[in-house]
Amino acid sequence: MTSWTPDLRPDSPRYIAIADALADDMGAGRLAPGVKLPTHRDLAWRLGVTVGTVTRAYAEAERRGLVIGEVGRGTFVRAQTPDRPPSADRQDGTSRDDGQILDLSMNLPALPSEPEAVPGAVAEVSGDPEARRCFDYTTSLGLPEHRRAGADWLARHGLESPPERIVPTYGAQHAMFLACAALAEAGDTVLVEEATFYGMKSVAKTLGLRLTGVPTDSQGLDPAGLDAAARSTGAKLLYCVPNFQNPTCSVMTAQRRDEVAEVCRRHGIAVIEDDIYAFLLNDTEGAALRPLSCRLPEQGFYIGSLSKSVSPALRVGWLAAPAAWIDRIAVAQRATVIMPNPLLQEAARRLIASGAADRLAAGQRREAIARQRLAGEILGRPNSGARIVTHPNSFHIWLQLPPIWRTEAFVSAARRRGVAVTAGEVFFVGRVPGPDAVRICLSAAPNRKALERGLRTLAGLLSEDPTLEMPLV
Repeated sequence: MTSWTPDLRPDSPRYIAIADALADDMGAGRLAPGVKLPTHRDLAWRLGVTVGTVTRAYAEAERRGLVIGEVGRGTFVRAQTPDRPPSADRQDGTSRDDGQILDLSMNLPALPSEPEAVPGAVAEVSGDPEARRCFDYTTSLGLPEHRRAGADWLARHGLESPPERIVPTYGAQHAMFLACAALAEAGDTVLVEEATFYGMKSVAKTLGLRLTGVPTDSQGLDPAGLDAAARSTGAKLLYCVPNFQNPTCSVMTAQRRDEVAEVCRRHGIAVIEDDIYAFLLNDTEGAALRPLSCRLPEQGFYIGSLSKSVSPALRVGWLAAPAAWIDRIAVAQRATVIMPNPLLQEAARRLIASGAADRLAAGQRREAIARQRLAGEILGRPNSGARIVTHPNSFHIWLQLPPIWRTEAFVSAARRRGVAVTAGEVFFVGRVPGPDAVRICLSAAPNRKALERGLRTLAGLLSEDPTLEMPLV
């Protein structure tokens, strides 16, 4: 836990001043993503304010998206989503904002292999008189041709589903929200991997859902642990990432998928399967590792997206669901965005039909492989004491730190050296003590030269004495 004591502006209410100071210190790099903030009581004592004031301040900071609170664990500085694409960075990988920070904390795709493909598709739709109906309202389930395009794209990753069971969405995060809104009510328990994508934590917080972590190993969810969690909680919903799990990079084997599906079938558990990284599988893996949803046709809710493979700016995704649930998902769609964006869906349809989407996805996969090799060469030295947990095709790595380093100290030291990474703590659910680890997003760097610079900085830190990083008082 950090010893953060903010300087408060005198002209604002105390709770606003605390939230403002938090934002200022995050922007200046004094508080890195994943850092645990002082307890309400501790900060209140330091500032000479009431505990209620600090509670209001942390609530305000969470409303702004600055922090995330975990019941029983504390309040943590949240990784911030960039408001610019990676191409807005200098060629050496430093930010235009401060000239220093290489941000490897967000799982962004690399710069596209065909940079004009997506802008060209959007311009083509805008200038095509035949696409006129894409400028008007559609139904909450979108246009039929866009549902067919979604079915076509998902089929590439092993999910064969008729277009009538495909719901176009604003990306995978929106699909996740729609599935949870349709399947669960406030107070319900949702099972997740013990270290889970924090986008799911945001959905759970918004919908009032309770998350329970399930033990995992190198192959993903532990079937025995899943069975025990189902028995103890009575949960009827599971969210998981079978391919390139975020943050641990695990890929479920075919046998493990069979075992997990059998547990879900036995307990009547619906599965929200987030498969946005499926395009990173090589052809042999892709053919062998059919989605969980194929094994659970009436319980599987499958999420696909173009955000990682083609472009995050398109905000195009799809949710494949059992027929009995489509109307309920349509209600959630109307309540959130009225309808999927027909302009963006049409651009996506054309990219898929022309083959450009496949080429862009293949380019991302090739770049991910090259960056993984680079990371292995630089961080994989046997004398560092660190352990790289990853997959040769993954966008990111899960770096388990050597015994001399604590997560918070490493994240802060890396930030001071100009590299932002995500603390492992922010992914864990409930009171599960996570290992001292960080997630490093290799594809977030604007180019390999910038990535190499950042990785060498991190490699240097791994072999240093962390006490040398402590400020003198």
